[in-house]
Amino acid sequence: MLNELPYVVYADAQGRIYNHPYLKAIGKSGEQIVVPKPQDFIPLPEGSKLFFLPKCPPIGYDEKKGHIYLLEVSPFSDKPCYGVAAFMPPGYVRCLLPAAEYIHKDCILPLWAYTAIGWYDHQYWVPAFLIEDNPHWYPSQYDDRSLLPKIKKKLSHFPNNRLLKHLKRCATEFHCFAAKNAFYERWELPVPVSPACNARCLGCLSWQEENSCLPSHHRIQFVPAVEEIVEIALPHVLYAQQPIISFGQGCEGEPLLAGDTIAESIRIIRQKTDKGTINLNTNGSIPKMVSKIIDAGLDSIRISLASAQPEYYHRYHRPINYNFKAVKDTIKLAKEKGIFTMINYLVFPGLSDTMEEINALKQLVAETHLDLIQLKNLNIDPFWYIKQMQIPYTAGIGIKNMMEELKKEFPELKWGYFNQYLKNG
Repeated sequence: MLNELPYVVYADAQGRIYNHPYLKAIGKSGEQIVVPKPQDFIPLPEGSKLFFLPKCPPIGYDEKKGHIYLLEVSPFSDKPCYGVAAFMPPGYVRCLLPAAEYIHKDCILPLWAYTAIGWYDHQYWVPAFLIEDNPHWYPSQYDDRSLLPKIKKKLSHFPNNRLLKHLKRCATEFHCFAAKNAFYERWELPVPVSPACNARCLGCLSWQEENSCLPSHHRIQFVPAVEEIVEIALPHVLYAQQPIISFGQGCEGEPLLAGDTIAESIRIIRQKTDKGTINLNTNGSIPKMVSKIIDAGLDSIRISLASAQPEYYHRYHRPINYNFKAVKDTIKLAKEKGIFTMINYLVFPGLSDTMEEINALKQLVAETHLDLIQLKNLNIDPFWYIKQMQIPYTAGIGIKNMMEELKKEFPELKWGYFNQYLKNG
């Protein structure tokens, strides 16, 4: 644990990173500058990435003077300097955004969860915490040198399976860990099914409007046949290590729009075996379709939302022909039908940890009795997001404090980051 704040890190135009000799690293909650405590920082987790923020000079704190400074040029030269951000591996939750000035930025940053960062005692530090440790998602588990032969072997067994060919692209071009599991034949198997969507989420990984940033993945262009799904999903639940099948992925639209295909696939699988966990990741927009899929044999569901306040929910997800009430009805329905129910809560410092949002989330938990909240860092340009969401100029109480507020009121509520393996069969 740190006894003092780490130092500001900054980059030059070539992306080379330096640490400031005396200005201390701070962060932002929304647009408001926050001076954190030393104990808020943890060592930068293994597998993290670093980014520099073009045309965004960093902001640092002079402890002796008690002043905040904009660092426009390097203290060692007259050259401009730029902010640096960290992106952490799965399981870690950021507490603060990078402290930088964004007004001269002339692009929308790519879809990463930008996190404040500092340097002290020969290592990087970030204001963050580990919400769930799951070795299945360690970057070290995904070595492409062992993956490529497995892809070749798997495709030789299923040469005409379009879904498997799609997952090959996700695994090799976009380095999706879940897609790689399809070929390692272990843990969570992703099953994208829908090229269409009934929302236009600001941070969608597979679709972005013109004049925005590029999407992180290419969206699936077809609805797989039931036979294609069962062909790879049934062996997975029968023979894989701790198997989870997850419909609904970042490389597709909304899976409920292909809900009949999902329901029939699950029905066939469950006629053969009750092994493994069958999960659905969804926006929860069509309760009747969710009911049909649950009746076919679904074990768990995860509903994504960026806010529990209807106003902010609609600004982020921009739903088409559904509203926040439908999402809430789906969560209630899932619990009433007895399946494990989670929300994929897309957290953003300065919105998720405001008292208005915390109270709205408390109300959602009280009304739906959901089982688990997954805290997921929202991958998006912070400045652009704040502008699009019209977030007030106010700091939150902190993501950790937000959790504590809910834990006091709902001690049985579970917290995590990953989908859960529920069966031992």
